[in-house]
Amino acid sequence: MVRLTADLIWNSPHFFNAIRERELDLRGNKISVIENLGATEDQFDTIDLSDNEIVKLENFPYLSRLGTLLLNNNRITRINPNVGEFLPKLHSLVLTNNRLTNLVEIDPLASLPNLQFLSLLDNNITKKPNYRLYVIHKLKSLHVLDFKKVKQKERLEANGLFASQEAEEEAKKVSAKTFVIGEVPSIPEVPKEEQAPKPAAPTPEQILAIKAAIVNSQTLEEVARLEQALKTGQLPADLKIGDNDAAARSENTREDKMVTDGEDEANNGLGNAESEQKNEGPEEMEQE
Repeated sequence: MVRLTADLIWNSPHFFNAIRERELDLRGNKISVIENLGATEDQFDTIDLSDNEIVKLENFPYLSRLGTLLLNNNRITRINPNVGEFLPKLHSLVLTNNRLTNLVEIDPLASLPNLQFLSLLDNNITKKPNYRLYVIHKLKSLHVLDFKKVKQKERLEANGLFASQEAEEEAKKVSAKTFVIGEVPSIPEVPKEEQAPKPAAPTPEQILAIKAAIVNSQTLEEVARLEQALKTGQLPADLKIGDNDAAARSENTREDKMVTDGEDEANNGLGNAESEQKNEGPEEMEQE
């Protein structure tokens, strides 16, 4: 970080800009604090402090000539409530791409009696409910906000919306509570083992269903896929357990029938043998 010293001010570029105003160029110096601007001896219409690391808009000496202040691409989060006392002729203020978040943070700008042009683009404050109407309500002399002309219709709407002090305070409270894009509330990290629970092992019915599906498979690829499912314990998404259960039950019934038929045939064979033995007995007795 670089301090804004008198030497830096005297050695920085200064020139007449496009609208023939005397401008001091202090941009891109990594300045973090506004200080020592008295060294300018109030000789400039415009001061460019863009592309620095300024956090607070404060510490201005009395500068009766300064009309334009460029502070885009900084880190400004706070504005001195009495800034208007030191910059009575400031009419243009560019605060694009800073860190203003809530509506209440722009209230100090109401102390600037001649502020006509203001840019707050790329600040989170622009995403708050009724942001534009609130700024128009607070800054009565404003002509252009965020490069858009303030219309009379907007002034009337702003006056109607914030007609009472209670309405204004409520808008500030809502602004402080509202989350916007880019503002993500902190969420405690969940251990990985809790984020992705292990899949439950397949039930015996599901195992039978997979086996039945293997029996009924038409291609080698389908057989390989189902065998892999048996190994990993993860069922294929397209496997219909109900149909396969029926197939499995049919397969079991067929196997049971085969076993029953086999037992019946064996029993019939034994019965026939016994009857033959019984028939042979009387014949032998008759021969004797």
